[in-house]
Amino acid sequence: MQTVRTALVGCGKVGQIHAAALRDLPESEFVAVCDRDGTRAAAFATRFGARAFTDMPTLLMEAKPHAIVVCTPHPLHAEPVIQAAQAGVSALVEKPLAASLADCNAMLAASRSAGTKLGVISQRRMYEAVRRMKAAIDAGKIGRPVLGVFEMFSWRDEAYYRSDPWRGKWKTEGGGVLVNQSPHQLDLLQWFMGEIDEITGDWANLNHPTIEVEDTALAMVRFKSGGLGSIVTSLSQRPGIYTKVHIHGSSGASVGVETDRGATFIAGVSEIAEPPLNDLWTIPGEEGLLATFQAEDRARFREVNATSHYHALQIQDFLQAVRDNRQPLVTGDDGRIVVAMFTAIYRSRAERRPIKFPLEAE
Repeated sequence: MQTVRTALVGCGKVGQIHAAALRDLPESEFVAVCDRDGTRAAAFATRFGARAFTDMPTLLMEAKPHAIVVCTPHPLHAEPVIQAAQAGVSALVEKPLAASLADCNAMLAASRSAGTKLGVISQRRMYEAVRRMKAAIDAGKIGRPVLGVFEMFSWRDEAYYRSDPWRGKWKTEGGGVLVNQSPHQLDLLQWFMGEIDEITGDWANLNHPTIEVEDTALAMVRFKSGGLGSIVTSLSQRPGIYTKVHIHGSSGASVGVETDRGATFIAGVSEIAEPPLNDLWTIPGEEGLLATFQAEDRARFREVNATSHYHALQIQDFLQAVRDNRQPLVTGDDGRIVVAMFTAIYRSRAERRPIKFPLEAE
């Protein structure tokens, strides 16, 4: 297999980023798009040079892709992934992997049974500042990671929730800030810190009275290593301040990244305006490198479109994984961990107790 025949499912806002990558990557032969809205599917097909379909069975039978990218609303991720797996087709899913653990389990079971690849988008793992942190942690430069902190102080206005009818509702979005805006940093936190033992959490809607779901959530995490974690994630700070993940080690050294400055970007609507940067680096003997890291990453930011570049890098990795029969950088199992994290926070609030891991579907 020299190239991977690819298709896009879900022609909404974030689908634009994926479609451009599927059209342009040398590993991809972009053959089809699918959306229940035939007009929207046709417009995408014309724009990106693919065939338009309105149902998955027909797409799978006629276009014969090797891999699909799923960009539907979160509660609708499972069906196309399972249909694809049953046809021997791999799937890369926009975050989160699903809105429920039951859907995650069904997707993973279908993929394993068919021997297909399943991945989930977490393109912030590709940021140079994030990869620098991961390498330092894995090399033991901070000792054991013992305290992880994720803070998001961002903003979404009423127009954002009106822009798509599924936004802001439990049934059609699956949740609020935890499900939509936080999966990237939840993924980074557990990637840096390791396996989770238990989570205690709470959530609220503080200043978005027109939506059903939470705009703010807090959690305390205990990791199996004995380390602790803190999560504060919110869409209630206008116009948005920052999003950071900091990791503190047993040696007393710390490393950190500001993944987003201001409000996090909205796929298909806004662009990443400022570069992701390491904002904390106290490894003995390396303290002076922080300014160098920041200068390097600012220079790189001027050379690429950060809104699409890191998505494309992860999509490229997934297509290479399909072609070369290896696991992708971010697997379906990785995606399930994130769904378990936000599910645990919801359950902890409902049951008023810590939620132990591993977490099973209700």
